[in-house]
Amino acid sequence: MPHPILSFSEALKISSATSKRHLLLGNGFSIACRSDIFRYDSLFDQADFSQLNPNIKEVFKKFNTKDFEIVMKQLKGAAKILQIYRPEEKTIIQELEHDAEDLKNVLVNAIASSHPENPTEISENEYSHAKNFLIHFSNIYSLNYDLLLYWTTMHFRETGEIVADDGFRTPDDGKAEYVSWDIEKTDGQNIFYLHGALHIFDAGAELQKFTWINTGVKLIEQIRNALDKDFFPLFVSEGSSLEKTDKIMHSNYLSRGMRSFSHIGGSLFIYGHSLANNDSHVLNLISKGKTEKLFISIYGDINSSDNLAIVKKGEDLQRVRRGKKSLDIHFYSAESANVWH
Repeated sequence: MPHPILSFSEALKISSATSKRHLLLGNGFSIACRSDIFRYDSLFDQADFSQLNPNIKEVFKKFNTKDFEIVMKQLKGAAKILQIYRPEEKTIIQELEHDAEDLKNVLVNAIASSHPENPTEISENEYSHAKNFLIHFSNIYSLNYDLLLYWTTMHFRETGEIVADDGFRTPDDGKAEYVSWDIEKTDGQNIFYLHGALHIFDAGAELQKFTWINTGVKLIEQIRNALDKDFFPLFVSEGSSLEKTDKIMHSNYLSRGMRSFSHIGGSLFIYGHSLANNDSHVLNLISKGKTEKLFISIYGDINSSDNLAIVKKGEDLQRVRRGKKSLDIHFYSAESANVWH
């Protein structure tokens, strides 16, 4: 029997029978804001390697990765080791260092080409629509690593119209240029970037969120300044679910978000996600979890091949639900949520 397509307001009414509502955001959240620039198939596939040493792509292949951080660290590490073992090989050492710098620039440009540079590029009207959508949810989980969710929550920080706590706090030493994430101080956290985000940086001993957004520094400059310090944005850009899981399990921050998602009950709204297999590490937690009602957004004609595939995957999640509580699934119109417009 075909599923009726609810309006967002109808979905909210049905979900009110549960204790809480939670939200899982996919690429559609960003595409609904700027359909012409947000592309999240893979930063590796978007990057322009044409002017680089062809050996760089071979390094990616050798380590079987599409993660820029891994390759940049390997290039820099190889240069440092050669300075000890073969200091006379100055040409190769310089080539490795130069390639690492070139690769950094490619990464920065790939990010900047698919993201607005400043929060002021989003209009007041757009922020208002996003707020009116987000305020319905207790916990918000994002699979995107862009800054749209962050910019929106920051935009309403002073008014308190959105209750947003991403778990970052002022460090104990009182440094003002950034805030840091401490797993012991995350009881109130309700915003989770399950695949990391461009404004969260791995500084080695701690995870830092720089407050450059308050200084008006452009995104491309934020990323470049961080990479100059060997701080890498914490985001999962790998392709397969297995590759993503591997990186998540090596990060306290990312694994903390996954644990939170696995424990939610009540209603879960999915917006802007195709339920693709490369995110099965997240979606499978729905079947294993305690969510009572699942609401999945549908964009456009329900009978399109893409949407029929989404419906089938939703039904699969329902069918494999383990435990005593069944999973009640519904589908709602993405357009009716008026997320940005």
